[in-house]
Amino acid sequence: MPAEIPVVVCGALGKVGRTVAAAVAAQTDMRLAAAIDLGDNLVDALPGAAVMVDFTAPDAVFDNARAALAAGVAPIVGTTGMSAEQVDEIARHAERSELGGAVIPNFAIGAVLMMRLAETAAPYFESVEVIEAHADTKLDAPSGTALATARRLASARNQPFAYARPEKVTLANTRGGEEGFVGVHSLRLPGLVADQEIVFGAQGQTLSIAHRTTSREAFMPGVLATIRAVVAERRFYRSLDEVLGLTADGDPG
Repeated sequence: MPAEIPVVVCGALGKVGRTVAAAVAAQTDMRLAAAIDLGDNLVDALPGAAVMVDFTAPDAVFDNARAALAAGVAPIVGTTGMSAEQVDEIARHAERSELGGAVIPNFAIGAVLMMRLAETAAPYFESVEVIEAHADTKLDAPSGTALATARRLASARNQPFAYARPEKVTLANTRGGEEGFVGVHSLRLPGLVADQEIVFGAQGQTLSIAHRTTSREAFMPGVLATIRAVVAERRFYRSLDEVLGLTADGDPG
């Protein structure tokens, strides 16, 4: 790993991007090589960088990641909204070029632990629903974290969850969405940052596992750990679990 990692932050005037830029600049082993936002030329900023961290918008992130790879820079993406096919394409390019990279829906360590705890509980409950809440400025719904959680919950069981479908719908979309028999609901309100609750149900009982984010500083330890991991290992990461070295049973690897 180089003594000082040059990092380009894309979306640096956004709420998360601004926090990332400040966190990178404060590290003794990193250097903020460029802070890019709308109207700036990303391609011109990439030469000489080792990593590009992207917190922009769903319609921009795929092209930004491809531009980074073309310039020999590892992309680390926190923007959600890319399709599974787009993520797979970025992963293939990152691995083939031996640059590494990451597309991670949530950089909060508490969110990783929330999902791990929920996976442990999944085999013991009949039903589960995910409720995510973000600021009204978030452009995609549901969140990438909620989708990832639903898929992981479905994979943690040897049979599908029971999903209650109403016989009569008097207001469209009231039940939210469904992913693998897991209900998914999105709230968008001013004053929120990023919250998620997983609610399990079984005969005579419920279990709730919740993660609350009160500041975007919550994402910074995960972002910084991912920058260091990508540069050191030159591999592609799809979750913060992998960066932190968590094994399938939730114990440190």
